[in-house]
Amino acid sequence: MTVDEATQTNSVPTKSDEATQTNGLPPRKDPQAGLLNEVDASDDRWTVDSVVSTITPRYAENTSSPVPFFHLLERLKTTPRAGWCRFGIKNPESISDHMYRMSILTMMAPKSISSKLNILRCTQMALIHDMAEALVGDITPVDNVSKAEKSRRESETMDYICKNLLGKYNGGLNGEEIRELWQEYEDSKTLESHFVHDIDKIELILQMVEYEREQKGTVDLGEFTWVTKKILSPEVRAWSDHVLWERMELWQGLEKKPSWWDDDVTPK
Repeated sequence: MTVDEATQTNSVPTKSDEATQTNGLPPRKDPQAGLLNEVDASDDRWTVDSVVSTITPRYAENTSSPVPFFHLLERLKTTPRAGWCRFGIKNPESISDHMYRMSILTMMAPKSISSKLNILRCTQMALIHDMAEALVGDITPVDNVSKAEKSRRESETMDYICKNLLGKYNGGLNGEEIRELWQEYEDSKTLESHFVHDIDKIELILQMVEYEREQKGTVDLGEFTWVTKKILSPEVRAWSDHVLWERMELWQGLEKKPSWWDDDVTPK
């Protein structure tokens, strides 16, 4: 359940993370997608084939048809977002549920943002950014998988999808476009990728409050509110403040104070 490579969302930031924050915003680090620069990454034996070999029937590779890729996408529809499972949410959203709403949110960008960005590219990026989780799964910080190892798995999965499944379809152009969009999100250097990272965070916060409403205050998901401090654009931060205000009203209406309430993200 990843917000981005630098800010995974199902865990409270560590003391070292908190120490690096300035005015509520941490320095942005470029994700090292696919780079094995940590010892523990090189020692892991996870491979794409170790997952694909368990799928029956196995996806047909190196064909001119996109149908095997279409079948792989089904896994995104049926793989739950792992962070919610940790809190006992029954029938939680799937990875594709998350990406779908993100794509719609990008289309709601106000003119102050849309005038600066390629919104179509943002929408495409939102629909692709977690695609590797179809085989990798939704790795969370509690899974004890290093950032470098997670990046390796996801990068190799995207290579498999874009080359083995789509490399011979339409001259490989569609696969190349998907791989490029995914890498742009991972590298987080363009304005479009920064916006989609912000959208990733606001979608998480929306779902957090919706589950708390659904559970009528029996589940406290405020652990996730800290990600709002990492939203960069004022426009998306305003959306986030609105949602956090709704959350405050929810808990006040229940006459409860959630155990996870970060005063730093209390809406003004």
